[in-house]
Amino acid sequence: MIILYASRAHWRVIVTYALVGALSTRPALPARAQALPSGYQAQQVQPVGYSDLNGRPGFKLSVREYRGRWYLYMGHFWHRGWSIVDVTDPAAPRVVKFVPGPDNTFTGQMELAGNTMVTGLEKILPGFGGDSTKTYQEGVLIWDISDPVNPRQVGHYRTGGTGTHRNFYAGGRYLHLAAGMPGYQGNIYVVVDISDPTKPVEAGRWWVPGQHTADGEQPAEPETSLHGPPYVLDNQAYLSYGAAGMIILDISEVAKPKLVGQLDFSPPFHQKFGVHTVLPIPGRKVAYVNSEDVSYGKGALHHASIVDISRPQQPRLLATLPVPVPPAGTPYRSFEEKGGWSGPHNISMLLHNPDVQPQGNLLFMAHFNAGLRVFNVANSRLPSEVGYFLPPEPTKRYGPMPQGKLALQTEDVLVDRRGFVYITHKNQGLWILRYTGPTP
Repeated sequence: MIILYASRAHWRVIVTYALVGALSTRPALPARAQALPSGYQAQQVQPVGYSDLNGRPGFKLSVREYRGRWYLYMGHFWHRGWSIVDVTDPAAPRVVKFVPGPDNTFTGQMELAGNTMVTGLEKILPGFGGDSTKTYQEGVLIWDISDPVNPRQVGHYRTGGTGTHRNFYAGGRYLHLAAGMPGYQGNIYVVVDISDPTKPVEAGRWWVPGQHTADGEQPAEPETSLHGPPYVLDNQAYLSYGAAGMIILDISEVAKPKLVGQLDFSPPFHQKFGVHTVLPIPGRKVAYVNSEDVSYGKGALHHASIVDISRPQQPRLLATLPVPVPPAGTPYRSFEEKGGWSGPHNISMLLHNPDVQPQGNLLFMAHFNAGLRVFNVANSRLPSEVGYFLPPEPTKRYGPMPQGKLALQTEDVLVDRRGFVYITHKNQGLWILRYTGPTP
């Protein structure tokens, strides 16, 4: 099947995946496209497909091509488990599997490489729908996804504490976790050996001095916690460490990680999730760094930044990305006034995945109530916004947070190597988009 909405620049890609899909050993089931919800606003971004995900709003994402078919894997914010969506035809995404997860447990985070998938298990934060009187599961589950639509659980690593938040796995022997361990305040960095996935074991750990309260340490900042994922390249781990900023470790000995460099962001930016995400691009000697603001626009400024990492011992700030501006005619002067959470959340960052688009001069960012934002980062000193997609406001509340006015909350973004952009939200379905502007 050849899809006729493609621009000339996209013909080659779309014809290729259509022909490969036709040769797949797994027969394609007929897909029925859902109508695109009306009311979206966009600039140089075009909607391609939409799925309500059978009433389960998605959260974190990864993607995999298998024998010519494309599968999107996702966690959920309000539902316990993981969905697999066939996106071979991006105009007609189809949920092919929902894998139930444990009750009363946050299962929003997942990661995959090759035939292995790793899904996080975590105690649900207060106010987010958990029941403190009931038990929960924690740690990570390890899955065999040799059959991409029928994952088979093969292992379970337990932290003994609150579980794991966002984790990193690029294949091979080690998992890199943002883990809530007993005796520590906040999450710390933990390396887990899965050479035998049925018997995962801890291989190393590192924390910011002050976190190990069981050993008598006193936290310097209450919001010091590893959000993750720890992004690992060769023998260096880049950590998004909340109020402690961006941290670079030498992990040539995983049992004894060593501090290389650190860049504080709080102050002047807010402390809680002051550094939420770090994506290093060694070829360009920069890292893209952002915070997560949950103050409803009433706290210190959030940021999305470009950092020079040419000297890992002394990372330095090069620029901040422009703050999105509401479209003309909206009843609010800034997104901080709109309602819900504002500011950046996630970027398309799974660059170790061969089915994810490599990082070029465009940076795709999920920006909570400002939807998807696309930035030209060709000039690391002068980034600019070149496109956006604002889905329509949600009409149904699925969970208790954020409080107050029901507003758009774009959570995650992923761009596959075909150029299709996936975004998820707290209170609506999956949008599949493509950038239509010039590539800088």
